Amino acid sequence: MIPLRPAPARPREPESEPRESKEPLWRDLVGEVLRRERRAQERTLKDVADAARISLPYLSEIERGRKEASSEVLAAAAHALGLGLGDLLSLTHGELTRRTSSHRRPAAAPHRPYNGLCLAA
Repeated sequence: MIPLRPAPARPREPESEPRESKEPLWRDLVGEVLRRERRAQERTLKDVADAARISLPYLSEIERGRKEASSEVLAAAAHALGLGLGDLLSLTHGELTRRTSSHRRPAAAPHRPYNGLCLAA
């Protein structure tokens, strides 16, 4: 076996430089869209939760992005707001596109050489 030299240590990034913002989570976006639609209709959480036949605390958790709701629950909440599931997903996709297209896309990771062992026969 012939050991390869370890790669030189990469310099640390200064703490003052802003880091790339993370992509938003789908559950956060869905919750924001549901809340925006509910408020636009001037409806209460209780009203929508009752119409969707889901608990008020659970709907609140969904709107705040704390729970990853099933497609059945999302469809029920959407229907309670007069939307189809496709409408909800389309609005959420639009929000995702709006947020991520305004950010610079991260550059591809630079190629790093293999730093393992080389076996010779």
